[in-house]
Amino acid sequence: MLIGLERDSRARPAVGSPCPTKPNSADSTLAGRQNAVRPGVQQMGPCDEWLQLAPQPRPLANGERWHVFLSYRSVNRIWVLNLYDVLQQQGFSVFLDQVVLSGGDELIRVLEDGLERSQAGVLVWSSHAAESDWVRKEYHTLERQATERETFHFVPIRLDQAKLPAFAASRVFLDFSSYPDGPNGGELLRLLYSITGQALTAEAARFAAEQDALAQQQSLEISAAIRNKDPELITELFTTGGLSWETSSALGCKAAEGLIKLGQNDRGIEMLEQLEKRFPRAIRPRQLRALALARRGREGDLRQAQRILGALYEAGERDPETLGIYARTWMDRFSKSGDRSDLEESRRLYAEAFERAKDDYYTGINAASKSVLLGTPDDVARAEVYARQVQEIVGTEPKDNDYWMTATVGEVFLLMKQYADAARLYKAAVDMARSETGSHQSTWTQACRLMQILQPTNDERALVRSAFAHLPDCP
Repeated sequence: MLIGLERDSRARPAVGSPCPTKPNSADSTLAGRQNAVRPGVQQMGPCDEWLQLAPQPRPLANGERWHVFLSYRSVNRIWVLNLYDVLQQQGFSVFLDQVVLSGGDELIRVLEDGLERSQAGVLVWSSHAAESDWVRKEYHTLERQATERETFHFVPIRLDQAKLPAFAASRVFLDFSSYPDGPNGGELLRLLYSITGQALTAEAARFAAEQDALAQQQSLEISAAIRNKDPELITELFTTGGLSWETSSALGCKAAEGLIKLGQNDRGIEMLEQLEKRFPRAIRPRQLRALALARRGREGDLRQAQRILGALYEAGERDPETLGIYARTWMDRFSKSGDRSDLEESRRLYAEAFERAKDDYYTGINAASKSVLLGTPDDVARAEVYARQVQEIVGTEPKDNDYWMTATVGEVFLLMKQYADAARLYKAAVDMARSETGSHQSTWTQACRLMQILQPTNDERALVRSAFAHLPDCP
């Protein structure tokens, strides 16, 4: 998928600088080493070094409109949102076409114009997005730009260690497989050098290697804290911070999302409010704060969540994640109001997101489920179409270490009234993410709503219920 948005190409602002004036952690060996004096660097801390080493965007020449053109599939949307945020934070203007495109636009013309007016193109590749037709088409499109225009820089990046397609073997991919939550560490510095067409200096290469090690260590610590149900450690890691937390919002968003998954919405919201101040142009912290508010559900929370998401929507931020969370708040509103128009708006937003990104199973399954809840024969027919399309994306078996995709496979089976298979997949999802009770509750609430309409027998309902026996039953 090629998604595009024109962003401010002015110089990097002082507000939201990646290195605010707070002390860096020296708790770890790596952090302590970073603060040590090096030959040729007089008392320079990591933030100072980052600002000195990170390249600035090249000035836009006549006819150029964007510094970077992003190409990716919706299955990698969270990672790309973090990339989008950090590029903006560094002063780059980014082309993302889902936002630029309007109804009736000629897709090919808009994309060609975007490419021709961009200085660099980044293709994000992973095993989840490895459909050969898409990879081959978009790879060759960007390769052709690099061949025909000397000033155009094509930078393919990979998010996992799956084997690359044969046609891509001639070009070196930047390897972000150690950064599943978003670009960070030394590889982010290498990316900035690549899209500006500069060779990495020896000093930058050394600094990048140190940042790789530190960022990976901190990401693993967050993952372990989530698995161990330890919100205190997540908060401690965030408070301690360090350069990897300041150059990108990815680690902070991972920490906050971990708190939300653990049902610690108050802590997550507080953390996200700090991230929004630190990264004022970032989208992901705002999305997650709206999600946490909606999950917390106190008086005024839903209204505030919709205020955040409505502002993003009106600003043209209509990526699947923004639309999906916004749609969820309309479902929450329907649960309170009983007003059918709120449910219709929820389905409309999910359907809009799925139409924009046909490979996005999350919005597709919710478009199907909301159609079932609407309940008319036409709506039920639409639900069946959506469910079949989603099953083509997610398959019929659990997905290793992917709670939401596995739960989606279960929900497809539920919509198809294959209750034993639904129970099997729901149980597999819960088993692979036992600590994520907030996610379990969201999935079970959806299943409860659907079963009210689908009317399974008591035995069939008991099968589904068994996967969520650790949660209160449906109200």
